[in-house]
Amino acid sequence: MDSRCLEHCLTEEECRQFDGQGYLMVEDALDAGDLDRVTRAVDALYERHRVKDATAAAGMGSGPPGLFSQTDFIREDDAFLELVDWHRVFPKIWGILGWNIYLYHAHCDVTPPVPVAAGAEDSRQRSYRAWHQDSMRVNEEIEIHPRPRLSVKVAYFLTDTTVPGCGNMWVYPGSQRMDELHVPDGAVDPPGAVPVVGKPGTAIIFDRRIWHSRSLNTSAIARKGVFFGYSYRWLQPKDDMNVRQLYTRLDPIRRQILGDALCADGRYAPQDGDVPLRGWLREHGRLDSAGMTLREIAGAARPPR
Repeated sequence: MDSRCLEHCLTEEECRQFDGQGYLMVEDALDAGDLDRVTRAVDALYERHRVKDATAAAGMGSGPPGLFSQTDFIREDDAFLELVDWHRVFPKIWGILGWNIYLYHAHCDVTPPVPVAAGAEDSRQRSYRAWHQDSMRVNEEIEIHPRPRLSVKVAYFLTDTTVPGCGNMWVYPGSQRMDELHVPDGAVDPPGAVPVVGKPGTAIIFDRRIWHSRSLNTSAIARKGVFFGYSYRWLQPKDDMNVRQLYTRLDPIRRQILGDALCADGRYAPQDGDVPLRGWLREHGRLDSAGMTLREIAGAARPPR
């Protein structure tokens, strides 16, 4: 794995931010060259699929014409493949979840501009918002409070979202320990909700439990982004990932991230061959003698909530 990962491990300050607010911003996650390469890959994917798949927004609710959300896209371009263990972001994922992880969900989104008549924006936004926690039935069927983290997601924003109105993701900071969310009658958002803003190349890492929502894009440009969800290897994948054909040209850690395993039980009782990430972290001094990451050590030292 790229040794530059060691320069971007989760810090104690980032740990506190993520634990307290439920999300963490990573500015300049993609530099100009990387941003251009990934954006061109998204544009090519969009052009290939938007005419062929007129229902690309399925699962996203009643969105505007042209809304595009594509899963199973990792194999489409090496620019996407390289992001699964991106050196500026992936170390923070293992810092949060540990080493028995993989990519269980991913989608590539393009949100086109929507003209909104003067005075009608609040009404349109209210009808378009979709406040939710990720993982759907998990939130209904695991009987524990607060709900377990289980996974985190990374969103790379490829276009400018420095101001609201660009199809921004909205979050309710600190809501990852709330099982219910109340939006007052007639309101667009719950009090305290904020838009996620960032320049192109910014990434946000967020707890799957944080309450968040889409929003209309009333700007002049299409919002583009790619999303990568990481979970423990024993959690079922959320969408199809036809990536096995890539294994022969991938290093062992990327194969782990993309779902490879020696056997099914290796997801619960992993051997070294199941989790090469653990060996790499041990080799580079990122685990203690019990095999815990520095993040897990910090978590073990805190009193239970």
